[in-house]
Amino acid sequence: MPQLKISKDTPISEITLRRYEKPYDLDKRELVRKLCLSSGLLQPGDSRDIIVDILYVMLSAKKNTNFLSSDDVRNLVIALRKERNLPLVGVAASNIRRQIKRLRDIFLVEKVRNRYRITEFDNVSVIFDEKIGQYLLASTMDRVRDYCKKVDEEFS
Repeated sequence: MPQLKISKDTPISEITLRRYEKPYDLDKRELVRKLCLSSGLLQPGDSRDIIVDILYVMLSAKKNTNFLSSDDVRNLVIALRKERNLPLVGVAASNIRRQIKRLRDIFLVEKVRNRYRITEFDNVSVIFDEKIGQYLLASTMDRVRDYCKKVDEEFS
């Protein structure tokens, strides 16, 4: 008897949130790193932290309302990693674009005419509340509640 193919459990979206201590006395890169850890962009203990530097340079460009191409991001990340004596791992153009896409997927970064910026050059706290909190998190919580209700119905 042939084995039936089971559909893959592919989520429509997912979000990971972690709670760390309050952000006291952290340098800017470490602060961005904790944001990446807190929001699930970086896994604890992961040495492949290129996402931190990509978000760092995007946030730095926001100050001057600069749009960046993926090549601009790559060059700035390389310069930052050299300045901090960090290994140049994960700086391939394809990986930079993939990591920018991850930032776009959670609405922190947007693409405008093949250039990127922090969404509307807005504050990260506003973006988090409006895009992640009210949209992504709320819709995810609603769906989990749907499953909870269905489980309650089926097992009552």
